[in-house]
Formats: sequence, C-alpha cells, structure tokens
Amino acid sequence: METITNKTLEKLKYELVRDGIVSYETLEKAEELAGVQRINIGQALINSGILEEDTLLKFLENKLHIPYVNLEDYQPDEKCFKFVSFADARRYRIIPLFKIEDVLTVAMADPLDLFAIDKVIETAECSIEPVIASEASIMRKIDEYYKVADTVDSITLTSEEDEDFDWTEELHREEAGEEHIQHVIRAILKQAIIEDIHELNFEQVEEGLKVVFKKHGETLDKGTIPAILNSAFVSKLKTLSNLDATVCEIPQLGKLCFKVENTMLVASVSSFPTIMGERISLKIYKPPKGLDKIVTDEKQRSIIETSLTSPGIILVCGSPLSGKTHIIYSILMEAAKTNKNIMTIESIAKYELKGVNQCELNENIGFNMDKALRYVEFQSPDIIYLEGIKTRDSFEFLSELFYNDKVVITEFMANNMTDLRQKLAYEDFQSFKSLITCLIFIHSKDSIEVFDKSTLQKYLA
Repeated sequence: METITNKTLEKLKYELVRDGIVSYETLEKAEELAGVQRINIGQALINSGILEEDTLLKFLENKLHIPYVNLEDYQPDEKCFKFVSFADARRYRIIPLFKIEDVLTVAMADPLDLFAIDKVIETAECSIEPVIASEASIMRKIDEYYKVADTVDSITLTSEEDEDFDWTEELHREEAGEEHIQHVIRAILKQAIIEDIHELNFEQVEEGLKVVFKKHGETLDKGTIPAILNSAFVSKLKTLSNLDATVCEIPQLGKLCFKVENTMLVASVSSFPTIMGERISLKIYKPPKGLDKIVTDEKQRSIIETSLTSPGIILVCGSPLSGKTHIIYSILMEAAKTNKNIMTIESIAKYELKGVNQCELNENIGFNMDKALRYVEFQSPDIIYLEGIKTRDSFEFLSELFYNDKVVITEFMANNMTDLRQKLAYEDFQSFKSLITCLIFIHSKDSIEVFDKSTLQKYLA
C-alpha cells in the first residue's frame, strides 16, 4: 500500500512554522511519524493531538483562498457521482458535490493535487472548481454515498435465464476500454454467485489469465481472459479493491464491495507475485445473520451464549470455505448486545459490526499479528476475536488471555471431527484444548454441531 501524500501540505508546511502554528522541531517529528505510518503530515499532526483539524483547514483556506466546506451536514448531488469513480474518489480523497452548467464543484483534501484534478477533468469532460474539506469527512461521505452507486454495478439475478449464464459472453462483446473490463469483472462475479462459489482465482498462464472457481476443494476452470487484456483487467480489479495497481512485486490485501439483488457483498482480494505474473484470489463473504438464524437448536445456541459470559475459548471449526467467519460474525453480533468491550484482530474486516471494535492488520507498516497481540490487552477487551491463530506462541497467548479473564473466539481448520481429534491430540495443543469452553463444528451449511466443555473433553479424551 502506497504512502498517502498531500501535495498541498508539503508545499505549505513551512508556512505553519512561519505563522507560529507549530514549531520546526514539532514539524520534523510529525514528518518522521508520517513516514513510519504512511500517512500525510497533516494527519500525523492531527493524530498526535498537536493540531486541531479545524485549525489546519482554516489555515489552508486562508493561504489558498479556496473555500472550506464542512461536509458533515452536506448532501452531495448523487447525479454527479458518475463523474468520479469510486476507486478514484478513494485514491485522491475527492467527492463531487454539485454541477452548475459546465463547472463541477468537488471537495478535496488535497486541492493542489493537479494530477487528481486532471484525472477528474478527463473523465468528467468539464471544468473543476475545488473546495477544501477534511480527509476523514470526505472518506465517510464516499463510503456512505458510493455504496449506493456501487463499484461494479448491481448484479441482477433472474433464475430462469441465469441457469446457463457464462461470463465469457460478456468478454466477447464488441466493446473496448475500461468500462468493458468492469463489465467482465461483474459477469465473473455474477457467475460465481449463481454457482454458489465462495472462492475464485485468476492465475497467469501463457494464454492469458485463467479464471478458476473453487468449490468443495475442487478447482473448476471457467475460461481464460486473453493475454492482451491481462494488464488492464488486473489493474482495474486491483483499483476497485483499493489496491495499488502500480505495485506487483509484493503481496497486497484489499476489499471489493458489490451488490447482488440489493444485498451488499464483500470479497477479500489478495494479490501475490509469481514467476508468471500476479495471481489474484477473491473470497466472497455474505452478510452475517443473527445467531438464531444459523444455530436454530435452542439448547446448542444456549451453550454459545453461556460461553460468552465467562472466560474461555470459543473454537469454531470446519473445512476451508465452510463458513467459519460467517458464524463468528454472528457470534460477535450476539455478543454486541451486551455492554462489553468486544475487539477483533483480522487480516481484513469483512463487514462493519455495530458495537464491535474491529482492527485490521497492516503488514506494510509493521502492524502484524505479533504486534497486535502484544498491545491489545492495553485496550482491556472482555471478548476478543483473533483470526487465524497458527503458531505455538499464539496458542500460548490464548492461554494468557484466559487467565486474564477474557473470552477468546478463534477458528481452526479441520475437515471432519476425526481430523480435529487427531490434530488436537498433539502435545502442543494440550493446554489450549483444556481451555475450550465451547466448540462449534460446521459439517455443512445445514449441519452445525455445538459442544460444551464437559461434552467436548469426553469426546476429545
């Protein structure tokens, strides 16, 4: 992920010192912090409490003679969203507000970013009038309003005509350019939803980019995007997922939002370099349901609810793509009904959960699982979800959390109960196994088994 810069502040930063707003030493420290955290210097000054955001915005307004707009109570004209794509809006921290005749007024966090302005002029084919707004408020408005406009358009399913749907028909339409690529992406996602696919991959081969669906451990070849379109397709997909399309030498992790029949779905998007080129993997997550909709047996549901009230480990098990994350989100939603401090440490937050403090790891700035585990206790969580615990040190940390009166939710991969019993029989798991107060095993989406501590210990003995 690239460092977020702000050309306006870079140009005017020494004016902050000349006007006595900050000292030169403070400015140097803020620049150092900005470099480490990959944020712009303005955000570093604000995050450190050195400068109020309002003070900084008023400073920019006076220096640039560009009006400042408070977006909190402002409603943009949604007809103008067609002039700035979702990806460009997020990349350049810009949102269109209104258009009068041939002039489009846009709110920008960085009004001296001439590249961003040129990009908007090119796509909107009209003049641009920038106003200044806070970066945080712009991003909130983008997330609020562009979810309606969507990133890959809405996918409409009509069962009869979709039975034999083939995304390659869209590929071969007589179209060209960026819009065509976006239609191809939408068609591939549509076919994945129709076929109930939760993981799909794009693999570089000599002929181009092979589209592979994965279901029940089996890989299904769904055709190839011609090599001539490889670069454009990967670039567009990464841009839609808020990844840096100019970087291909290191792994990246992003998130793609798209709508199916008025339901917003989220896919995690992982790019990984190979000797043939980048391999892109998507995992589609459906919105979480209430726990009572997933675990319909009252007795089993009561075991889960009771486990949320006392220290211990709630372990969710199943095969790959069985729906472990889905049920964990449902458990977190149930836990959020209480007045407890609930926290998560995830590679990527699939859906925003009300009442849950969700945290995303960011390897680019050194914020990995080890660092998160070292510092999360300072936040005093009552219930914590840790994604993908795999190392011995991590299992030992789970034990420490238990002895500090925490409820821990995590997942473990096992193809069936026999596989689980064999894995947990290893000596490394003995302490961990004794702390499990609730085990949820997903046999299939229609078959979920819940064990309490006493039943589980007998079963695993």
